[in-house]
Amino acid sequence: MKILLIGSGGREHALALSLSKSKSCGQLFAAPGNPGIFELAVKADIDINNHHSVVEFCRKESIELVVIGPEQPLADGLSDVLTGTGFTVFGPSKYCSQLESSKDFSKRIMQTNNIPTASYKSFTASEFESVHNYIDSIALPIVLKADGLAAGKGVVIAADYDTAHNAVDSMFGGEFGQAGSRVLIEEFMTGQEASVFVITDGLDYLVFPPSQDHKRIGDGDTGKNTGGMGAYAPAELVTNEIMNKVESRIIQPLLKAMSDSGNPYRGCLYVGLMIENDNPKVVEFNVRFGDPETQAVLPLIKGDLAKLFYTAAIGYIEKDAVSIDSNLHSVCVVLASGGYPDSFEKGYEIHFPENLSENEIIFQAGTTEKDGNTLNSGGRVLGATAIADSLENAIDSAYKLAAQISFQNMYYRKDIGKKGIVKTN
Repeated sequence: MKILLIGSGGREHALALSLSKSKSCGQLFAAPGNPGIFELAVKADIDINNHHSVVEFCRKESIELVVIGPEQPLADGLSDVLTGTGFTVFGPSKYCSQLESSKDFSKRIMQTNNIPTASYKSFTASEFESVHNYIDSIALPIVLKADGLAAGKGVVIAADYDTAHNAVDSMFGGEFGQAGSRVLIEEFMTGQEASVFVITDGLDYLVFPPSQDHKRIGDGDTGKNTGGMGAYAPAELVTNEIMNKVESRIIQPLLKAMSDSGNPYRGCLYVGLMIENDNPKVVEFNVRFGDPETQAVLPLIKGDLAKLFYTAAIGYIEKDAVSIDSNLHSVCVVLASGGYPDSFEKGYEIHFPENLSENEIIFQAGTTEKDGNTLNSGGRVLGATAIADSLENAIDSAYKLAAQISFQNMYYRKDIGKKGIVKTN
């Protein structure tokens, strides 16, 4: 079948690679894409923010499946527009996408359906005095979140009152635009974080291997939060016992709630977890694959991913379209532009190794092409990914691969995956 992939990052490069290997995939198109994606897919000359343009392209090319990677097009209702004109879309509706685009909506769903998460209160800008009084009345630390989409940056962990008050002022002051027009004050949860991807047709579902992201810019989880500096899978801290709790206490109640509302959730549901004393709580829901977790998880999935996505999208998931190799481990190390997540310089030529083994993959994220050369164009530039028979070997191989790549001011953490070794020994 003909497939259109929407997106341009490392997540979409990983999706493009798996889709292109699928038996069901005939021709793969991508927009806006990146140089790595265009080694696997044909560039679709469309503006993904122009829904009419996307629909016309799908009609012209007889697209049979649209896979939407990023959250913004989902929040903007692209899935609804396409399904409304007769196309099959792997990606939830605008209503369901509020699970990510509105943290207040997500919290209310969890609260109503007894899904374990941190306690919270939400405030609008008109409640300016009330929110500051509330902050002064509660124990620290606390977590402050801008309600809407803020490119992964609208979260502040405040260990003192000044930080908390300043964060609220910044959010209401427009630091995150409309995303900060409502602010959530949450209980601070402790434990180990993990991520779970759920592929679902609205009722039935398949859970992919759990992974663990590394959000902080510096080794030892220090420094500023980023979009993610690396990930590994499977994260063995998510035991079978814990996964059973995740399914019975989180995934199943959420899918039932969305279905009962008349808005079945079809696509990939990202469940961000905090695990303490073997009890999982939801940190956040995302309505798409995570980045960089996707670059670590998808290499462990074998088979026809395109068929899995298509059948989930039409409401009859065929879980046996793919298989999960439980004997393999994967590590993705993000190679970033020096200065990220703050200001950084672009336009440096990237030098790649000449040959890769079948267990090595370089996913492109923030890249562009000029005069036949690949240049850095974003904060997170590449994902050096390796697959091996143990986590230790995967870490070693990923870092050997990273050492063979270079561009000016390149930076990466040196400890991706190591917390997984501590946990399993």
